[in-house]
Amino acid sequence: MIDILIDVTLLAFLAITAIAILRIHNLFAVIMLFGIFSLLSAGVFVVLDAADVAFTEASVGAGISTVLMLGTLALTRGHHEKPPAHRPWLPLVVVLVTGAALVYGTVDIPGFGDPATPAQQHVAPRYLEQGQAETGVPNIVTAVLASYRGYDTLGEVTVIFTAGIGVLLLLGRRRRDKASKDEQP
Repeated sequence: MIDILIDVTLLAFLAITAIAILRIHNLFAVIMLFGIFSLLSAGVFVVLDAADVAFTEASVGAGISTVLMLGTLALTRGHHEKPPAHRPWLPLVVVLVTGAALVYGTVDIPGFGDPATPAQQHVAPRYLEQGQAETGVPNIVTAVLASYRGYDTLGEVTVIFTAGIGVLLLLGRRRRDKASKDEQP
């Protein structure tokens, strides 16, 4: 019973945060709410027993992404945003159609923890039985993340590295622009 209460509370906070993000026009507040949303998502992943995903979401979503967005906001303070060229209802229609397609795609997904799913019947037993022998790693979670999903992990690290380089390039450009303005008479 307490698990259901925690699930409902976390999902309610996620929904409230998402609605607040849509309604607020202050970019700093939106960035902070995105960080809160990521932290709440990490909480949902913990409840779903996906501690590795929760850790990644907390560190990347709530941590690094928030810092990068705040840095970008600081670099673009003096620039004014142009009004959108499209109708205000167009993004809502796009989101509703995309959401409906995603919900339709999940209709026939088996229940959470269903032991009859293909992943539980074929993949998980193989990883548990042969994982240590194939990878030489005693911890099966580490073996799956580092060996079986190594390219996926490499892709995630590449995205984070690219974002960091982008921020550093923006910072360097801003410093050069400021230095050139100071040198002009």
